[in-house]
Amino acid sequence: MIGRLEAPLKVTGEARYGADHLFPGMVYGYLVLSTIARGRITAMDVTAAKGAPGVLAVYTPFDPLALRTPMSMIGPTWVPLQDHEVAYHGQPIGFVVAETFEQARDAAMLVDVTYEVLPATTSMAEGMADAEDAPASNGEPAVLEVLADGVESIEDAFAASPVVVAATYHTAPQNHAAMEPHSAVAAWQDGVLTVHSGNQASNMQAAELAGALAVEPAQVHAVNPFVGGAFGGKGRTSAPAFLAAAAARALGRPVKAALAREQVFTATAGRASTVQELTLGADEHGKLIALRHDSWCSTALDRSFVESTGRGTSGQYYATPNLAVSQKIVPLALPPTTFMRAPGEGPGSFALESAMDELAVALDMDPIELRLRNNSTAPIGSDLQWSSKHLEECFRTGAARFGWERRAPGGRTDGDWLVGMGVASALFPALRFPASVEITLRTDGTAVVSTSGADPGTGLLTVLARIGGESLDIEVGRVTPRLGDSAYPPGGLSGASSATASAGTAIMTTAAQLIDDLLGLASAPGAPFDGVSVAYEGGRVVGGGRDMPFGELLSALGRESLSATGSSAPGEELGKHSFSSFGAQFCEVRVHRWTRETRVSRLLGVFDAGRIINEQAARSQISGGMIWGVSAALHEAMEFDANGRLANGDFAGYLLPVNADIPAIDVEFLSYPDTLHNAVGAKGLGEIGVVGTAAAVANAVYNATGVRVRHTPITIEDLLVD
Repeated sequence: MIGRLEAPLKVTGEARYGADHLFPGMVYGYLVLSTIARGRITAMDVTAAKGAPGVLAVYTPFDPLALRTPMSMIGPTWVPLQDHEVAYHGQPIGFVVAETFEQARDAAMLVDVTYEVLPATTSMAEGMADAEDAPASNGEPAVLEVLADGVESIEDAFAASPVVVAATYHTAPQNHAAMEPHSAVAAWQDGVLTVHSGNQASNMQAAELAGALAVEPAQVHAVNPFVGGAFGGKGRTSAPAFLAAAAARALGRPVKAALAREQVFTATAGRASTVQELTLGADEHGKLIALRHDSWCSTALDRSFVESTGRGTSGQYYATPNLAVSQKIVPLALPPTTFMRAPGEGPGSFALESAMDELAVALDMDPIELRLRNNSTAPIGSDLQWSSKHLEECFRTGAARFGWERRAPGGRTDGDWLVGMGVASALFPALRFPASVEITLRTDGTAVVSTSGADPGTGLLTVLARIGGESLDIEVGRVTPRLGDSAYPPGGLSGASSATASAGTAIMTTAAQLIDDLLGLASAPGAPFDGVSVAYEGGRVVGGGRDMPFGELLSALGRESLSATGSSAPGEELGKHSFSSFGAQFCEVRVHRWTRETRVSRLLGVFDAGRIINEQAARSQISGGMIWGVSAALHEAMEFDANGRLANGDFAGYLLPVNADIPAIDVEFLSYPDTLHNAVGAKGLGEIGVVGTAAAVANAVYNATGVRVRHTPITIEDLLVD
């Protein structure tokens, strides 16, 4: 086990994040946000702002910066100040640049905006009546139906089910709440833009900025070696980055722009709210006969994102001969939604796993036994079986470790505390994206592994060194990993729990190519191993009864280094198997008999996530995900008033767990490398820790109190019952 390579820099404050960069002559930008939920800007009086001390420029839709909407692999990215339309309260509508941050901030308050206010729908309850069918995603329609032979409809399947449970579940909108607010420092020199901005893929950020600025990709250099949290919220280029880059070009001076914490809650995108109706039908022995999962999610007025909660959960978790899944969207005049750690699977698992617990109660059956009786071998309706699945072992191992045999149907008491246990399944797709890396061997016997990518706290930098060392058969300490720079080969997106599989496979491919190149040089005419059959072992070229370290060989050849660039991408395996990580979540809660205060007292997660490259970092990732699940269950919710204004846009009102809210977290990994998925054998684990945790908490609360709460977050008021 090796520690995080970047840890000393981070804990000593030497790691430089985007906003930490300073340039001579740098000026500061501050965003102006809308104050209505929906309408049109009819005028913006900037006279007072322009006349304020230190102000250099004020940009608005009436006097915009030279920007346009760029396209990326995940569709168009919204760019501010492109029109006069207002789609939500807190939308960026102006940008003030001044000599100091304080001058820019104060002048921004002087911008006087006149609106034509239009009717705005700002709540799910109000918007459900106008819900729309979700668009197809990745070629898959929003509606999925699988019926057994001879069954005419899903309703007929439920009519034939001896036991049926049905309930509606609600999950709250959330913000990513990353420690590092969205920011950017942009500087132009000789027609080339350098931008320092936290992002999940430096090469993608460079491409988006090039598109928005209408320049060649080679004219944009995006740098982000350190990212202070992302979780999907920095997958696209931020408004500060677009505005700082364009303003720096217009003014001929470097520009820094950073969102205030309150602005992060609306000037960026978050997780959608959802409503989910679940109906489960089973026989007397707990075998599912039918499952229906109808979902609604909020979305922005541009319908730019769908939080699909049914297909990735009910469509995959449990074997059932009859399945119906539907997804609708509810356009609201609220801040946009986007990917957020375990998008779809997070809120979807809360509904499905709560419903499974309700079915277990109706059957008077152990919740684990019910899940195992319906364990799937493939996604429902698919012929592609899971490449590797050890969910039953996750549950058996976890039950023994957690003391599940001590769980009673009505919980137990400990003084004034009601104690309950809950459980839930976890599943998250194992994905891999195209990625490229460059590996360089040096004369001092070290190697450098470079890829653009990003490490938003996941530990990817250390993974690059670990896999690089293995692939080159040298000590990890001799490998220098580099990422977060668009000048490096495109390393794919640090998202969807895919980075290790994507970049790791590319490293293995490139290392093999580089070793072949090295051996070819070693045995070439006039080389130290001229005419000798050679091999590579332990960082040395071996042949003819002697060996030579690669560094000495390069020196003997008169070379300072030897490099190779290689790539890897998903291939024919996609047509042979289905791929996912799996897990079992266990939770114990204590609910005070009189105050109804809820405390999570124990958490255990057991996961089948392929090969674990760095167990220390893996435990950190999983623990963080489980904390997210507790937070969703008991703390987090963005609260909007009728006018679409966020009422808790700060860390005082937007509740997040602190150390006192989180117990010791126990994590166990099963060791089953999945080389059918990729050569590294790793599957994703950055997001699966979130999945199922909120449901396990809710199920434990029910076990303790007998009160079934079907929404998140669960509050004291929910448990104040007679």
